Amino acid sequence: MPTRTNKPLRYRQIHLDFHTSEHIPGIGSAFDAEDFVSTFKAAHVDSVTIFAKCHHGWSYYPTKVGEQHPQLTRDLMGDMVTALVAADIECPIYISVQWDERNARLHPEWRARSATKNRFDPSQLEAGWHTLCLNHKAYRDELLEQAREVARNYQTPGLFFDIVLTPDCVCEQCLETMAEQGLDATKHADRLKKDEWVNEVFRSEMSAALREEFPGLRVFYNCGHIHKQGPQRFAPYSHLELESLPTGGWGYDHFPSSARYAATLGLDFLAHTGKFHTSWGEFGGFKHPDALEYETAQMVALGSKCLVGDQLHPNGAINPDTYASIAPAYARIEKLEPFLDGAKQISEVAILSAEYFHPVGDRNNHADDGAAQMLLELKRPFDVIDPSADFGSYRVIILPDTVPVDSVLAHRLDGYLKQGGKLLLSGCSALGADGEFAVPTGVRSGGEVGFEPSYLRAGKALDASMTETPFVVYGTAQEIESQGAQVLADVVRPYFNRTYQHFSSHAHAPDDPDAKPLGAGVTLHNGVGYVAYPIFSIYHAMGQPLYKYVVRGLLDKLLPDPALLTDLPSAGRATLVRQAEHGRHMVHLLYGPPQVRGKAVPTDEGSRVMEMIEDIPAIGPVSVRVRLQERPGRAYEALSGAELPITDFGDGYYGVSVDKLRIHTAVVFEDRE
Repeated sequence: MPTRTNKPLRYRQIHLDFHTSEHIPGIGSAFDAEDFVSTFKAAHVDSVTIFAKCHHGWSYYPTKVGEQHPQLTRDLMGDMVTALVAADIECPIYISVQWDERNARLHPEWRARSATKNRFDPSQLEAGWHTLCLNHKAYRDELLEQAREVARNYQTPGLFFDIVLTPDCVCEQCLETMAEQGLDATKHADRLKKDEWVNEVFRSEMSAALREEFPGLRVFYNCGHIHKQGPQRFAPYSHLELESLPTGGWGYDHFPSSARYAATLGLDFLAHTGKFHTSWGEFGGFKHPDALEYETAQMVALGSKCLVGDQLHPNGAINPDTYASIAPAYARIEKLEPFLDGAKQISEVAILSAEYFHPVGDRNNHADDGAAQMLLELKRPFDVIDPSADFGSYRVIILPDTVPVDSVLAHRLDGYLKQGGKLLLSGCSALGADGEFAVPTGVRSGGEVGFEPSYLRAGKALDASMTETPFVVYGTAQEIESQGAQVLADVVRPYFNRTYQHFSSHAHAPDDPDAKPLGAGVTLHNGVGYVAYPIFSIYHAMGQPLYKYVVRGLLDKLLPDPALLTDLPSAGRATLVRQAEHGRHMVHLLYGPPQVRGKAVPTDEGSRVMEMIEDIPAIGPVSVRVRLQERPGRAYEALSGAELPITDFGDGYYGVSVDKLRIHTAVVFEDRE
């Protein structure tokens, strides 16, 4: 058995899907080891995840536990391992878990039976994966034995277990489990709790057994999202892999929020995008090379290693066009690697995740996503945290829209404020049923206002971009009374709500200029800013820039001297990192705004839009300022080495100007010797 040391993840990885039907002949017949390896080398790839068992349930090596693909006549996985290892390309190995069509046919009693109609329990006459339930020990035992078989016989740094899901299962075994645990099978929240318990049993059993026999073996369990449920959830993991295909349904705003949560957990992590135009498993689809350059550059800018998903043709021939499109992105990352190892983002702002308090089993919380989207557009580097985090590491903590605050959390937040920390709250965050807030906001709530939408009237004292007249906010505000807080904006009522009894014009009624305000809309009190609307969820839904400017105005008051300033447009992205070992700061500047090109991409639920990136133009000049303890010794562009003149702006700010930015550049500020 090879020695495993659990070395850091590599930066330039491929995930090589290989889900092949038994009805396709000649599996692996065109595989050429030399072409396989040389193609990866030419594309600057240094790690490839290859397949032991796929969603169809077939294995791609001689197995005594599962069953080799009936159209395969060689040890395809073994040939891949031999070729990759000889070329110093790592080869983690993939095992499909809950999607296994072979076992679904052999063991229908293992199949998940969903309480609600969903893609995890398709009909017998529907093309789709029939999910297996991990509450069946016999299947968990089979998975463990196949994992052991792979790890004993092949030189691999780790195993990737895919499809560990919450299928809303009410099979007989799950109903028995729920009865034993006192859970109500008719309630979705209880079924989710049971699903999560079942998955944790599987993960903890598997990792304990593998760690005992194979110390240092990497182990990861994929469910399509890194759930923000606290670090204890990830105890069975050796590292994290963030599945987040921007064009595959996740969108371009999902990964940054996920990455900035993963970065707080203390585990090495990488991000998954895909070479596909749409999502996983698309044959003949190619993403534009500009998109791959942007996506991988954003990964490393946010502290992640890189992975691009591909799917091998059933005949085993590697696609040269795919790797021609990947090569420019990975060539950039390879040159950047000396500036990436050990680099840590400087995040002065944290989002206390609403998802942590409201787990729903899917991958999107609109309050978290809206807050992350705003901060990205405002160029305010941030982390996403749960209550286990050290609050004192941040100058401002945002509680977006729906974060409940119990007595324990209130005590911690109060201590944070007393140590000089600042809070930004919105909507119902920290709000009790009695209208009082659990932290000292200087306001109280009389409940929700009776109008939706309503209007916000703010002045330039909040933000220079505020309108003189009230602007509509598409959500429900709290009726807020100031009890000492400074009021920066008022909630203004319309003449009436739109009903069949009274309506005006095409949509909502206009604001009533003669009515008294419904209450305070934006307040500030002793380092606590508050917005009476669930402003982050509303921004995520509507995208009105004025909503973002409300938050910008509060942030500028709570954090008037941020560590990073840049004139990049709102579609640009910027992060500030510190590479302490080398005595340097770096600013990653990115510009690659996605556009909606596809209007009706089919999904299981209907259709969705397609965001994509193509032919990114160069912009510039772009200026950037950083707040440092002392003047840097020099500044230069990481890739070209071109020197950049430094301007001292005073108050600890030092800046440079980049003449031209196309997709990405990293500006290095080296410490004085």
